Amino acid sequence: MAKEPTAPPKADKLAAWMEPFIGFFTAPTWQHVLVLVCGTILSPGRRTVAAALRTLGLDQTPHFTNYHRVLNRNQWNSHQISRRLLHLLVATFNPTGPVVIGIDDTIEAGGARRSRHVASTATRSAPPTATW
Repeated sequence: MAKEPTAPPKADKLAAWMEPFIGFFTAPTWQHVLVLVCGTILSPGRRTVAAALRTLGLDQTPHFTNYHRVLNRNQWNSHQISRRLLHLLVATFNPTGPVVIGIDDTIEAGGARRSRHVASTATRSAPPTATW
């Protein structure tokens, strides 16, 4: 029976890199997040929970469902996390200049006529706003 690790290999470096996001998770969930992030980075092919666990050799872990619960049951806000990530990216790559975002509302060829109209209308109806 495989013992469930508390953190993935090289967890200290990964935890330091992920430190800006620690406040969004409880302590037990944070340990699972570190395992999933490490497995996802190292995983070839599809990035699934099962693939991440398999890559780290944890596919036979007795409590593997705890890792699935990180994504489907645990309480965390993806919008807050993505906002933090955006702020970190801007601060790192463009700390002094303006951020210019280009939007392309074209749709891949072959889609239905109705979907082109709906997507195009939806894209043009929303004014560009940003509140940081």
